[in-house]
Amino acid sequence: MSRAADRSARRVARRAARRAALSGSGPTSDDAGAAARFPGARSAFGLLGEVLLVGILVSLVSLPVITLPAALAAGVRHLRRYLKAEDSALGRFWRDVRAALVGGIGIGAAFVVLAAVLALDIDLASTGALPGGPVIGVVGWAGLAALVLVLFTAAGRWTPQLGWLGAVRETPRVIRADLVGAAYLLATAVFAAVVTWQLAPLVVPALGCVALAIVAAPERPRRGRDAGREDGRERADAG
Repeated sequence: MSRAADRSARRVARRAARRAALSGSGPTSDDAGAAARFPGARSAFGLLGEVLLVGILVSLVSLPVITLPAALAAGVRHLRRYLKAEDSALGRFWRDVRAALVGGIGIGAAFVVLAAVLALDIDLASTGALPGGPVIGVVGWAGLAALVLVLFTAAGRWTPQLGWLGAVRETPRVIRADLVGAAYLLATAVFAAVVTWQLAPLVVPALGCVALAIVAAPERPRRGRDAGREDGRERADAG
Protein backbone atom coordinates (compact mmCIF):
# COMPACT_ATOMS: atom_id res chain seq x y z
CA MET A 1 0.00 0.00 0.00
CA SER A 2 1.34 3.44 -0.95
CA ARG A 3 1.99 6.07 1.69
CA ALA A 4 -0.89 8.26 0.42
CA ALA A 5 -3.31 5.33 0.50
CA ASP A 6 -2.17 4.42 4.02
CA ARG A 7 -2.73 7.99 5.23
CA SER A 8 -6.20 8.03 3.65
CA ALA A 9 -7.12 4.71 5.29
CA ARG A 10 -5.95 5.92 8.70
CA ARG A 11 -7.93 9.14 8.27
CA VAL A 12 -11.11 7.21 7.44
CA ALA A 13 -10.59 4.83 10.37
CA ARG A 14 -9.98 7.72 12.77
CA ARG A 15 -13.14 9.50 11.68
CA ALA A 16 -15.18 6.29 11.99
CA ALA A 17 -13.80 5.72 15.50
CA ARG A 18 -14.70 9.26 16.57
CA ARG A 19 -18.24 8.92 15.22
CA ALA A 20 -18.67 5.59 17.02
CA ALA A 21 -17.33 7.00 20.28
CA LEU A 22 -19.55 10.07 20.16
CA SER A 23 -22.66 8.03 19.29
CA GLY A 24 -22.01 5.48 22.04
CA SER A 25 -21.78 2.56 19.62
CA GLY A 26 -18.04 2.15 20.07
CA PRO A 27 -15.27 2.63 22.64
CA THR A 28 -14.44 6.16 23.69
CA SER A 29 -11.03 7.69 23.18
CA ASP A 30 -9.24 10.86 24.15
CA ASP A 31 -9.20 11.90 20.49
CA ALA A 32 -12.98 11.54 20.24
CA GLY A 33 -13.46 13.55 23.42
CA ALA A 34 -11.26 16.34 22.06
CA ALA A 35 -13.34 16.39 18.89
CA ALA A 36 -16.51 17.19 20.84
CA ARG A 37 -16.27 20.96 20.69
CA PHE A 38 -19.76 21.43 22.13
CA PRO A 39 -20.14 18.89 24.96
CA GLY A 40 -23.07 20.84 26.39
CA ALA A 41 -25.14 20.21 23.26
CA ARG A 42 -25.50 16.45 23.69
CA SER A 43 -29.23 16.81 24.45
CA ALA A 44 -31.25 18.26 21.57
CA PHE A 45 -34.17 19.16 23.87
CA GLY A 46 -31.81 20.76 26.36
CA LEU A 47 -30.25 22.85 23.62
CA LEU A 48 -33.68 23.89 22.35
CA GLY A 49 -34.68 24.98 25.84
CA GLU A 50 -31.48 26.98 26.28
CA VAL A 51 -31.95 28.71 22.91
CA LEU A 52 -35.49 29.69 23.94
CA LEU A 53 -34.20 30.94 27.30
CA VAL A 54 -31.56 33.04 25.57
CA GLY A 55 -34.26 34.40 23.25
CA ILE A 56 -36.33 35.47 26.25
CA LEU A 57 -33.36 37.09 27.98
CA VAL A 58 -32.20 38.94 24.86
CA SER A 59 -35.76 40.12 24.17
CA LEU A 60 -36.14 41.51 27.68
CA VAL A 61 -32.80 43.32 27.68
CA SER A 62 -33.30 44.73 24.18
CA LEU A 63 -36.76 46.22 24.83
CA PRO A 64 -35.31 49.78 24.69
CA VAL A 65 -33.93 48.77 21.23
CA ILE A 66 -30.65 50.64 21.69
CA THR A 67 -29.60 47.93 24.16
CA LEU A 68 -29.84 45.22 21.46
CA PRO A 69 -26.04 44.95 20.92
CA ALA A 70 -25.43 44.47 24.65
CA ALA A 71 -28.27 41.94 24.89
CA LEU A 72 -26.96 39.94 21.93
CA ALA A 73 -23.38 39.97 23.21
CA ALA A 74 -24.45 38.72 26.65
CA GLY A 75 -26.74 36.10 25.10
CA VAL A 76 -23.99 34.84 22.82
CA ARG A 77 -21.54 34.50 25.69
CA HIS A 78 -24.14 32.69 27.81
CA LEU A 79 -24.95 30.26 25.00
CA ARG A 80 -21.26 29.68 24.26
CA ARG A 81 -20.65 28.78 27.90
CA TYR A 82 -23.61 26.40 27.85
CA LEU A 83 -22.44 24.67 24.66
CA LYS A 84 -18.95 24.23 26.09
CA ALA A 85 -20.39 22.79 29.32
CA GLU A 86 -18.98 25.68 31.37
CA ASP A 87 -20.65 27.63 34.15
CA SER A 88 -23.76 29.11 32.49
CA ALA A 89 -25.50 30.48 35.57
CA LEU A 90 -27.83 33.40 34.86
CA GLY A 91 -25.83 35.60 37.20
CA ARG A 92 -22.99 35.59 34.69
CA PHE A 93 -25.39 36.63 31.94
CA TRP A 94 -26.50 39.69 33.90
CA ARG A 95 -22.89 40.60 34.68
CA ASP A 96 -22.17 40.47 30.95
CA VAL A 97 -25.18 42.68 30.29
CA ARG A 98 -23.93 45.33 32.71
CA ALA A 99 -20.45 45.23 31.19
CA ALA A 100 -21.74 45.27 27.61
CA LEU A 101 -23.97 48.29 28.23
CA VAL A 102 -20.81 50.37 28.59
CA GLY A 103 -20.30 51.45 25.02
CA GLY A 104 -23.00 49.10 23.80
CA ILE A 105 -25.69 51.77 24.16
CA GLY A 106 -23.73 54.04 21.83
CA ILE A 107 -23.36 51.21 19.31
CA GLY A 108 -27.09 50.53 19.62
CA ALA A 109 -28.03 54.17 19.10
CA ALA A 110 -25.84 54.40 16.00
CA PHE A 111 -27.36 51.15 14.69
CA VAL A 112 -30.92 52.43 15.19
CA VAL A 113 -30.20 55.76 13.46
CA LEU A 114 -28.45 54.17 10.47
CA ALA A 115 -31.11 51.47 10.14
CA ALA A 116 -33.85 54.12 10.19
CA VAL A 117 -32.10 56.19 7.49
CA LEU A 118 -31.59 53.13 5.27
CA ALA A 119 -35.19 51.99 5.79
CA LEU A 120 -36.42 55.46 4.84
CA ASP A 121 -34.30 55.41 1.67
CA ILE A 122 -35.67 51.99 0.74
CA ASP A 123 -39.24 53.16 1.34
CA LEU A 124 -38.77 56.34 -0.73
CA ALA A 125 -37.10 54.37 -3.51
CA SER A 126 -40.07 52.02 -3.71
CA THR A 127 -42.48 54.93 -4.23
CA GLY A 128 -40.69 56.15 -7.34
CA ALA A 129 -40.44 59.67 -5.91
CA LEU A 130 -36.65 59.67 -6.14
CA PRO A 131 -34.66 59.65 -9.40
CA GLY A 132 -32.70 56.43 -9.71
CA GLY A 133 -35.05 54.75 -7.25
CA PRO A 134 -34.09 51.14 -8.08
CA VAL A 135 -30.39 51.88 -7.56
CA ILE A 136 -31.08 53.66 -4.28
CA GLY A 137 -33.18 50.69 -3.17
CA VAL A 138 -30.39 48.22 -3.92
CA VAL A 139 -27.85 50.39 -2.11
CA GLY A 140 -30.23 50.69 0.85
CA TRP A 141 -30.75 46.94 1.14
CA ALA A 142 -27.01 46.31 0.80
CA GLY A 143 -26.29 48.89 3.50
CA LEU A 144 -28.88 47.34 5.80
CA ALA A 145 -27.39 43.86 5.28
CA ALA A 146 -23.89 45.20 6.00
CA LEU A 147 -25.14 46.95 9.14
CA VAL A 148 -26.78 43.78 10.47
CA LEU A 149 -23.68 41.72 9.64
CA VAL A 150 -21.42 44.15 11.52
CA LEU A 151 -23.78 44.09 14.52
CA PHE A 152 -23.91 40.27 14.66
CA THR A 153 -20.17 39.86 14.16
CA ALA A 154 -19.25 42.49 16.76
CA ALA A 155 -21.68 40.93 19.26
CA GLY A 156 -19.97 37.59 18.72
CA ARG A 157 -16.50 39.07 19.22
CA TRP A 158 -17.30 41.25 22.23
CA THR A 159 -15.73 40.42 25.58
CA PRO A 160 -15.36 42.62 28.68
CA GLN A 161 -11.62 42.72 28.02
CA LEU A 162 -11.84 43.57 24.30
CA GLY A 163 -14.72 46.04 24.58
CA TRP A 164 -16.93 47.31 21.78
CA LEU A 165 -14.26 49.37 20.08
CA GLY A 166 -11.98 46.35 19.76
CA ALA A 167 -14.86 44.12 18.64
CA VAL A 168 -15.89 46.55 15.89
CA ARG A 169 -12.27 46.94 14.76
CA GLU A 170 -11.95 43.16 14.39
CA THR A 171 -15.20 42.84 12.44
CA PRO A 172 -13.83 43.47 8.90
CA ARG A 173 -11.04 40.93 9.39
CA VAL A 174 -13.44 38.32 10.75
CA ILE A 175 -15.88 38.80 7.87
CA ARG A 176 -13.15 38.62 5.21
CA ALA A 177 -11.75 35.45 6.77
CA ASP A 178 -15.12 33.65 6.65
CA LEU A 179 -17.41 34.90 3.91
CA VAL A 180 -19.53 31.74 4.04
CA GLY A 181 -20.07 32.23 7.76
CA ALA A 182 -21.11 35.82 7.05
CA ALA A 183 -23.66 34.51 4.53
CA TYR A 184 -25.04 32.17 7.21
CA LEU A 185 -25.47 35.10 9.60
CA LEU A 186 -27.29 37.12 6.95
CA ALA A 187 -29.56 34.16 6.21
CA THR A 188 -30.33 33.92 9.93
CA ALA A 189 -31.16 37.64 10.01
CA VAL A 190 -33.55 37.20 7.07
CA PHE A 191 -35.17 34.23 8.82
CA ALA A 192 -35.60 36.21 12.04
CA ALA A 193 -37.10 39.16 10.18
CA VAL A 194 -39.54 37.00 8.21
CA VAL A 195 -40.87 35.00 11.18
CA THR A 196 -41.19 38.17 13.28
CA TRP A 197 -43.07 39.91 10.47
CA GLN A 198 -45.44 36.94 10.24
CA LEU A 199 -46.07 36.76 14.00
CA ALA A 200 -44.52 39.30 16.35
CA PRO A 201 -44.11 37.00 19.42
CA LEU A 202 -41.83 34.78 17.33
CA VAL A 203 -39.15 37.41 17.82
CA VAL A 204 -38.28 35.62 21.07
CA PRO A 205 -37.18 32.27 19.57
CA ALA A 206 -35.82 34.14 16.54
CA LEU A 207 -33.38 36.08 18.73
CA GLY A 208 -32.35 32.82 20.38
CA CYS A 209 -31.65 31.38 16.93
CA VAL A 210 -29.63 34.47 16.04
CA ALA A 211 -27.48 34.01 19.15
CA LEU A 212 -26.98 30.32 18.29
CA ALA A 213 -25.98 31.20 14.72
CA ILE A 214 -23.45 33.76 15.95
CA VAL A 215 -21.87 31.08 18.13
CA ALA A 216 -22.07 28.19 15.67
CA ALA A 217 -21.14 29.80 12.33
CA PRO A 218 -17.44 30.36 13.16
CA GLU A 219 -17.22 26.88 14.75
CA ARG A 220 -18.71 24.90 11.87
CA PRO A 221 -16.51 22.29 10.14
CA ARG A 222 -14.47 23.87 7.36
CA ARG A 223 -12.46 21.97 4.77
CA GLY A 224 -9.20 23.87 5.08
CA ARG A 225 -9.26 24.08 8.87
CA ASP A 226 -10.25 20.42 9.33
CA ALA A 227 -7.64 19.28 6.82
CA GLY A 228 -5.00 21.12 8.83
CA ARG A 229 -6.16 19.36 11.98
CA GLU A 230 -6.00 15.97 10.28
CA ASP A 231 -2.50 16.67 8.96
CA GLY A 232 -1.42 17.71 12.44
CA ARG A 233 -2.76 14.47 13.90
CA GLU A 234 -1.01 12.47 11.20
CA ARG A 235 2.31 14.20 11.88
CA ALA A 236 1.86 13.49 15.58
CA ASP A 237 1.15 9.82 14.83
CA ALA A 238 4.18 9.61 12.55
CA GLY A 239 6.36 11.18 15.24
